[in-house]
Amino acid sequence: MTESDAAPAADSAPSADFVQSLARGLAVIRTFDGEPAELSLAEVARRADIPRAAARRFLRTLEHLGYVRATADARFLLTPRVLELGYGYLSSLSLPEIVQPHLDALSRQIGESVSVAVLDGADIVYVARAAARRIMSVRITIGTRLPAFATSMGRVLLAALREPEAGTILDATQLVAHTPRTRADRADLVAEIERVRSQGWAMVDGELEEGLRSIAVPLTTRAGVTAALNVSTSTARGKADDVRAELLPALQEAASRIEGELRAARV
Repeated sequence: MTESDAAPAADSAPSADFVQSLARGLAVIRTFDGEPAELSLAEVARRADIPRAAARRFLRTLEHLGYVRATADARFLLTPRVLELGYGYLSSLSLPEIVQPHLDALSRQIGESVSVAVLDGADIVYVARAAARRIMSVRITIGTRLPAFATSMGRVLLAALREPEAGTILDATQLVAHTPRTRADRADLVAEIERVRSQGWAMVDGELEEGLRSIAVPLTTRAGVTAALNVSTSTARGKADDVRAELLPALQEAASRIEGELRAARV
């Protein structure tokens, strides 16, 4: 299973104000997705879709600035300094701070990993998580991006959008079949998102990664649905309907408690 490489949707070609070198530098940083933590020059160039010479210049610049470190065997990895790039956003976002105690409590209650994510273009981005155990091949951390169309939280967040807006995101998404069960047909996805919009929750069963099942519900703030809450479990836990009947009520109750606290905090 691979994370989404889809580019953000764009209405037109970049303007004269677009700085390509900055865009490429940010693309180099995004190549470090944690799987693996260390990358070679060739791997960075391939993932960022830029020439090796350009990748070398960007990596050496980032190394000079303290955002990247080179290992003795000529591989590269990010340093903790990259956290500065997202600190301004996270420090102004009260959502993770409010939801974390609820995630910890829910994870202990059901014995599974629970997470909160927001929608960013064609991807979801994890902003809070309580992990019971690792059941995915990709290590999920704060800031991890996954394709919205193939995730339960992504479908909940797409269902919260107006249909034309959700359609625009799907049009800009590479509908890659991550497993034989992945819904990668646009018409099928539109129908599924409409079903999620109607029922108020989403379940993805082995579509993002074989053996992985997840259920998600929306989190509503004063601004509307701004995030999604999910529980991830193994398909070995039982039949899909039985697992949904067991876990969905606990998920919905936790979402209700979180929403109450968000309202009290005027988020």
